[in-house]
Amino acid sequence: MKRAIYCLTLLLIFTSKLSMAFATTPFQIPRSIVVEIKDPNSQRVYPLFIKLPKSYAKNDDKIYPVIYLTDARYTFQIVSGATRYPMNAQKMKEAIIVGISSAKGSKRDASRVRDYTPSINKSWQQTTGGAQQHMVFIEDSVINYIDKSYRTDRQDRTFVGNSLGGLFGTYILLAKPTLFNHYILGSPSYWFDNRVIFKLEEAHRKRQLTINANIFIAIGERESKALVSSHEMVKDAQDFYKKILNWPQTHVSAKIVIIPEANHQTAFPTTAIQGLHWIYKI
Repeated sequence: MKRAIYCLTLLLIFTSKLSMAFATTPFQIPRSIVVEIKDPNSQRVYPLFIKLPKSYAKNDDKIYPVIYLTDARYTFQIVSGATRYPMNAQKMKEAIIVGISSAKGSKRDASRVRDYTPSINKSWQQTTGGAQQHMVFIEDSVINYIDKSYRTDRQDRTFVGNSLGGLFGTYILLAKPTLFNHYILGSPSYWFDNRVIFKLEEAHRKRQLTINANIFIAIGERESKALVSSHEMVKDAQDFYKKILNWPQTHVSAKIVIIPEANHQTAFPTTAIQGLHWIYKI
């Protein structure tokens, strides 16, 4: 009996030490924080994921470009990881990364469908058409907060959006092109509301506004009806790219990339790193 108790005691001690050896702590992206910003118009609260460059604390006088991401819970960790090596190796300009997440208290899909779509489509069960209001929130609240809180280059802002986020970025490009200097539009959902974005592009062209921007569009090769997509997203992206090339009174550098073998679910990581390298390569 004593031997059994002794063996059991040893087992408990061993198990306890093994448990301590494998104790885990949550992983945190270095130099990153989360802050919450309230939209004064809608009263919705949006978490911002913010990551500072490695050299930020050592260079008190240096200002940095800012990369703004939609769908932060998905995109922030991808862009943070993909840019770490080239930025640290001085192959890409260092930048502050800001991810704008979905509204607190809203389901992610409902938040992004509402905020990223430029028109009201009553055939959708979810609320649509909030792009203009969300753009104002980003300009007046998000960008204003980042510029006041950090050493930013106010002449060097990049927008990165994917899917409906790419549609939203295109809306900003047409509605207020000066809000960002660079636009990375991944797998943009130009099919939304019977391709309403092309009607907005036509109205933009008639205004003959001068645009100074770098525009990078990327789409997965398999994002077409002939393969796995329910929409002709490759053709839509190519059509919009052709529209850009014909804009009058413009100073635009534009590029489109068809990503081999990629579908809608896998294209974004390639979109992000190739687009950011195109803009910020050293």
